[in-house]
Amino acid sequence: MNISQPQLTEFAGSIRAGLKPLERPAPQTPVEWADDNFYLSSESSYQEGAWETLPFQVAILNAMGNDEIRTVNVIKSARVGYSKMLLAAAAYQVEHKRRNILFLVPTDGSAAGFMKSQIETMIRDVPAVRELAPWYGSKHRDNTLDTKRFSHGKQLWCRGGAAAKNYRELSADTVIYDELAAFEPDVEKEGSPTFLGDKRIEGSTFPKSIRGSTPKIKGTCQIEAAASESPHLFRLHVPCPHCAAEQPLLWGGKDCAFGIKWSPERPQDAWYKCAASGCDVQQHEMQAQQSKGRWVCERTGIWTRDALDFYGADGEAIPSPESVTFHVWTAYSPFTTWGRIVLDFLKAKDDRNKLKTFVNTTLGETFDESEGEKVDWEVLYGRREVWTGQVPALAVLLTGFIDTQDDRYEGRVWAWGPGEEAWLVYRFILMGDPASEELRRKVGLELQRQFTRADGLVMKVDRWGWDSGGHYTDEVYAESRKHGVLWVIPTKGASQYGKPIANMPRTRSKASKVYLTEVGTDNAKELIYSRYRMPVDTVKSQAGINQPGVIHLPANDDLCDESEVKQLTAEEKVRKLANGVWVHRWDARGRRNEALDCLVGALAALRISQQRFGADLDLLAQQPVPGGDEAANEEDRPRAKSNYWKRD
Repeated sequence: MNISQPQLTEFAGSIRAGLKPLERPAPQTPVEWADDNFYLSSESSYQEGAWETLPFQVAILNAMGNDEIRTVNVIKSARVGYSKMLLAAAAYQVEHKRRNILFLVPTDGSAAGFMKSQIETMIRDVPAVRELAPWYGSKHRDNTLDTKRFSHGKQLWCRGGAAAKNYRELSADTVIYDELAAFEPDVEKEGSPTFLGDKRIEGSTFPKSIRGSTPKIKGTCQIEAAASESPHLFRLHVPCPHCAAEQPLLWGGKDCAFGIKWSPERPQDAWYKCAASGCDVQQHEMQAQQSKGRWVCERTGIWTRDALDFYGADGEAIPSPESVTFHVWTAYSPFTTWGRIVLDFLKAKDDRNKLKTFVNTTLGETFDESEGEKVDWEVLYGRREVWTGQVPALAVLLTGFIDTQDDRYEGRVWAWGPGEEAWLVYRFILMGDPASEELRRKVGLELQRQFTRADGLVMKVDRWGWDSGGHYTDEVYAESRKHGVLWVIPTKGASQYGKPIANMPRTRSKASKVYLTEVGTDNAKELIYSRYRMPVDTVKSQAGINQPGVIHLPANDDLCDESEVKQLTAEEKVRKLANGVWVHRWDARGRRNEALDCLVGALAALRISQQRFGADLDLLAQQPVPGGDEAANEEDRPRAKSNYWKRD
């Protein structure tokens, strides 16, 4: 039987086509495959051309294709190439791993746009994928706006994540959530998007869930929630080019000793201050070091360079973890400059909405909506009240605080009722040299001042706090010893969350012979501001009905004028960097806040009376008034150890 050469050629081609589905290319990592095959399309890229994986992208892209890692979370800023990494990972899995891919984006509209601008251009411009799409550019049942079916039988879907029906009846190997933070947290009351989407990969031999997003609001952000479920949070630690100390790149700021720094005159010439040795590093120097960096888990200490090989904190090789989270922000990217980051911050810092955008899209961090929250002074000023007597009838205990300034002493007395209902009842401001005996004598008279309650009961202050900070510490200590170390308590502030409102030592200092008490000012202000927001029921006030926690201010300009209320509300919670970690602190931002400091101190004095001397506001409210009808039974009743009562 004679077979012609054209017949042989046609026969060989048919065999190759028939065996094509069985062909297995030489194994490649996602990075190797992308560097050989992936292409940046002109419609969706700042620069068209062949893809080259940047050093900080290597581990993230490899993790997206590592079959041992089931879940990959990426918390990211803008300008780090995340969307392109997703497309490269999807193309790699479709062509090289032969997997079914489900893309989920926030809405149906965004799904259609993503398919047209990203996926279809990727199919067109990546030859390895284009070979699997003979239908490209034509109307075909395998080429629809939400599904692409390739010649080897695998499919790629792109659906909107807002509709529960879009999660059903799909069998995928990999599900990719793009901009997860923009998804609804509960999809049509059927559950979270990651719960519904990950159901689609449960039957796969190599299931993979890739979630990534620019973060949004702290506490409600989907990518934050997804990342919290992972035991591993990796940040890229880059060795300093001068001292070789490894460190993650941090924003820094004026209150941090390291991070991105700039001069006010030329903020565009920003540099990096090394956290280890204070080295000044330029952007190009640090970027040249990225290839030597390690992704280190801040929770467990394990690390990797490429997300293929992982090591324990001791350097021993370990299996790839099942779930990982990466955090990457704009400082690592060569697509912008550190100077540009600084200029963007300077434009945004005084505008809350712009600052939110900067924190989300540049720093790649969630924004805390409580940041910057404040109480408008006009609200408190407008609800001032008139009550009978110096002290309202419901008050059972008085505490006071003295704030030390360079040219004066300021004091406030607050009355407390059951449930810590509070009333401002007295204010004094004494000008002069705080070190002088005459001014301190006048303060001593204020300490002894007595107050008359609406029912005629004469009261004195149960406990005083006195600010010992600044230049007059010795004078405050001396006044405490003079008037009674358990009655006049020197204090110092501790601006740190978690500190108790009053932390009085059990013994006196051997050196000063006083009970110097640390005041947790941030915790105290958190409590006070929450109580500012509690409404005053004037009907209950007039009827003498207790309103636990409510703060009352007198309609008396001698005690509580506009200045007083502005000082009481002077501070707001702001986001600051402390030792490289974002924290929230109360900050007056240059406004006078002596009234607020005195309220914090009076609250701390109340805590001392409660915790160390057994003062119980609810119990005191049940006590008979000394000298009243039940005076004969007074000794039989339990009493708080307090200076509250005083007979005429």
